Amino acid sequence: MSAARWRFAFPPAKWFSEYRAGWLTQDVVAGVTLAAYAVPVSLAYATLAGVPPENGIYCYLAGGLFYALFGTSRQLAVGPTSAISMLVGATVVGMAAGDPVLRTEIAALTALLLAVLCVVAWLFRLSTLVNFISETILLGFKAGAALTIAMTQLPKLFGVKGGGDHFLERTWVLVAQLSGTNWTVLVFGLAVIALLFAGEKLLPGRPVALAIVALAIVVASLTPLVEYGLSTVGQIPRGLPGIRLPALRPREIDGLLPLASACFILAYIEGISAARTLAKKNDYEISPRTELLALGMSNLAVALVRGFPVAGGLSQSVVNDKAGAKTPLALVFASATLALCLLFLTGLLRNLPTVVLAAIVLVAVRGLIDIAELRHLFRVSRFEFSMALVAFIGVLLLGILKGVLLAAAVSLLMLLAGASHPHVAMLGRIPGSRRYSDLERHPDNESIPSVLVFRVEGSLLYFSCDYVRDFIWRRITSTAILRLVVCDLSNAPVVDVAGARMLARLHRDLDTRGIALRVVEAHAKSRDLLRAEGVEDRAGYLGRHLSVDTVVSEFELALQHH
Repeated sequence: MSAARWRFAFPPAKWFSEYRAGWLTQDVVAGVTLAAYAVPVSLAYATLAGVPPENGIYCYLAGGLFYALFGTSRQLAVGPTSAISMLVGATVVGMAAGDPVLRTEIAALTALLLAVLCVVAWLFRLSTLVNFISETILLGFKAGAALTIAMTQLPKLFGVKGGGDHFLERTWVLVAQLSGTNWTVLVFGLAVIALLFAGEKLLPGRPVALAIVALAIVVASLTPLVEYGLSTVGQIPRGLPGIRLPALRPREIDGLLPLASACFILAYIEGISAARTLAKKNDYEISPRTELLALGMSNLAVALVRGFPVAGGLSQSVVNDKAGAKTPLALVFASATLALCLLFLTGLLRNLPTVVLAAIVLVAVRGLIDIAELRHLFRVSRFEFSMALVAFIGVLLLGILKGVLLAAAVSLLMLLAGASHPHVAMLGRIPGSRRYSDLERHPDNESIPSVLVFRVEGSLLYFSCDYVRDFIWRRITSTAILRLVVCDLSNAPVVDVAGARMLARLHRDLDTRGIALRVVEAHAKSRDLLRAEGVEDRAGYLGRHLSVDTVVSEFELALQHH
């Protein structure tokens, strides 16, 4: 294998060959900083996923290490994310029927199945398919997911039991239980939230959450607050995780494939978005297809250590980038630091109040709600805002899993709706020129007497040709005197057989009324198809030199001779 192909197949070969000695210190500092950020966040997200706290640390340790071997982003940090953790937790709890061991196995099996989906998508070069999920839909989905996640953590903040299976039921249960609020827990939690906000404002990019966790442990250890209802994490197993495949098989768990598919959609979109953002900032390129393989290998590693699905999250990646990471070697140092924590420091986490983890989640998920972008969307496109609203309400009413699938379905429906109703512009001559443009946008354009010129601004396909034909026929029948119709296909990238036959039928129907049809500026492949369907034989020459102006000028000249 040549050096170039080796670097393409194994990304570390590229960045390691360019490695500078001065980068080592920066990667070490970034790795330790990322590990400091990861400890409290991974513990919090593990509770969201419904698995033991230490499993969250396993996710960062294994996922980051394997991403460093296969990923093409130099700053992306792979680990648990809030939306995916909540998606796993909300679904797995029902599957496991209250069995915590079974919950862990199902979560690990989900990561394994996600890895398989990623590798299959990588093999078949399906990286572009995920781009069909609209950013507009994701905007609404993320906002709904943020509120859903928040509602699972608010009972912990108020020190009540909580309950319910979906957002509205959880809200109702929480309101009913507010009279039993544990004020010690609430005040402690609000103080943690205030410190987290202050830390973000005053010390951006620093592991503030870890310092707050340490402070909370000290306070809980030295004061009698536990006697007032302040529950703690408890003993976390010491040592590195064992390596084995999940004890379950996919066919033993109903509904696992939809869960893994939803995790795949979220994980790849979240990861590739963060990777592209960081690559643009640091002036290098990533490979979207290779990122599929990297995500798959990361989740395979996570499954082997009984973790749950992971992705490249923007928040942890920004921490890694701001701390000075130059290459994925920072992830290796982060994993090494986490391994040392598991070997020697787990005893310190025994007295960590669980309300601290809830506070960390509540502060983190607010970043999923982009109010400014929603307002902008409302101003520029009410239709797309409505689609975002559908995804938002769908998540709140149906839950995270069904909300993800609904978001994907709505994205595809939006795509099909747009493609099935392409804009059809009626053209007029630009004053003082021989060019033509949209009459609706430029009312000062000149209409040509007895001539109707239209341009299809989209592909002419089997599911759109009837709409185009009906639109044009209404214009034709509402025009008093008409002798020529010109179809401009310059903006139609693709014309299929149904589209070609629609134009042939349109020619036949116009011919019975004594009206000519000319087709101009079709693309080469479209011209070949139109000729094969006999359109050129009936409607006239379709060559590449034919334009709207040529046909109209010939028509006007013929009128003068008559």
